[in-house]
Amino acid sequence: MKAIITVIGKDKVGILAMIANECMKGNINILDVSQTIVDGFFTMTMSTDFTNASETISQFATHMEEFGKEKELVIRVMHQDIFDSMHKI
Repeated sequence: MKAIITVIGKDKVGILAMIANECMKGNINILDVSQTIVDGFFTMTMSTDFTNASETISQFATHMEEFGKEKELVIRVMHQDIFDSMHKI
């Protein structure tokens, strides 16, 4: 089962490492990462595999939303099928 994690926020040191660390804690495999910085804002899209995850996508999404608020970031986690449907032309 795959999920997409998106992160947006003011650029600062360690954002990618923070997100990767939370994935590691949940036994979530990172498959691909795309990131950029535009006008001081960090944006990232991360493809992940939840096959062996210790919690559901929904549970992890709730955790990451709260984690993002603490770090002044907007973090969203969604099943890849939903992400693909939202971005279909």
